[in-house]
Amino acid sequence: MTQETNPRERLTRAPSEILKSLPAMGRVMLSTRSGGATHERMGEVEAVAIEGNEARLSGALHDSRIDLTAVVRIVADRTSKMRERVLPRLECQDANGETLFSLIGLDGLEPFDKALAAFGAGEPLEPAMREAPGAGGAADIPADDLGARSFAAILDSGETIAIDIERPGLFQHWEAVLPEPKPAMGFVNIMQPDFHLHLRAGAVASWQRSESGGTVTLQALDSEGKPFGLVLRGPAAAFAKVPESHAARS
Repeated sequence: MTQETNPRERLTRAPSEILKSLPAMGRVMLSTRSGGATHERMGEVEAVAIEGNEARLSGALHDSRIDLTAVVRIVADRTSKMRERVLPRLECQDANGETLFSLIGLDGLEPFDKALAAFGAGEPLEPAMREAPGAGGAADIPADDLGARSFAAILDSGETIAIDIERPGLFQHWEAVLPEPKPAMGFVNIMQPDFHLHLRAGAVASWQRSESGGTVTLQALDSEGKPFGLVLRGPAAAFAKVPESHAARS
């Protein structure tokens, strides 16, 4: 933080302009939480392309599309710390002030502030309260948890799949052979150097399945039968043993 910035501030420039500064920030985590899923990509954003009302973040470790009609303001927050290290973030918010997703500067404050220096100080805001990571999860993963059973079946297939998040304002993509899922603190965790998925136990009540052009899509549904943005895509063989709901048994 410099004398020209505030610990937490609303930036006055348009989101499309601010997002163009991301390649100068070094490693960035794009993190979003929707329903019981937290979807994160980590690494350098190599390019930001603005086309009409869409911003495309790309690179070897990023593949995201941002709807600029949904993201109407960006808040810079320099108050978050991990082990005494500041992890500044850009909170991308909608018209109601809800944070749709955050872009976290993993290389710390210096490159973050340098990248934003041309925009000057923003409108000062009060510090925000944040929920602790993993809060609200059960201690253990139930044996019949659909998310855990589904990822175990996909792992066993050995197939490459995509794990995407589709929510208002954001589409984010990751694709690879699934690593072994790690249960912890009431979450099923898919952990790779460039990608994390944290799926709360019980979040997925059923899968809505469709197929087009040889690609099968599984859309996660909650206990009310509503989609919450988590989408899996891949060949039929990847999902052959994935149960459709909690009631199903393989």
